[in-house]
Amino acid sequence: MQPTATVLVYSDDSNTREQVRLATGKRPAPDAPLVEFLECATPAAVLKELDRGGIDVCVFDGESSPMGGMGLCRQVKDEVFNCPPVLVLIGRPQDAWLATWSRAEAAVTLPVDPVEFAASLASLLREKRALSA
Repeated sequence: MQPTATVLVYSDDSNTREQVRLATGKRPAPDAPLVEFLECATPAAVLKELDRGGIDVCVFDGESSPMGGMGLCRQVKDEVFNCPPVLVLIGRPQDAWLATWSRAEAAVTLPVDPVEFAASLASLLREKRALSA
């Protein structure tokens, strides 16, 4: 795996994006790469960055407005070739089935629990490394 991973974070709420950054720190786990964040507040910005490439993992806020992260996840899974893995932030544990519908690889509830979030993000980065090898 490259020494740095790029994580795209989509949320219309700057506080949610900050929770993701703080929960991750410099790296989500000792065996994970250092993380650089690319923040997007609109679905159009997400699509533009995914078209550019170089994204290792996406984190989408399922509670964003006007387009939630689960709908955006389903869209990018259909439209983006070799779409990176997506971790969706959900409002309630009962919404996990919606995350499955969206084809997200992982889901974590809001507010972000640093331990749970970091473990999920590290797992996605490890899986990406294994698939790239």
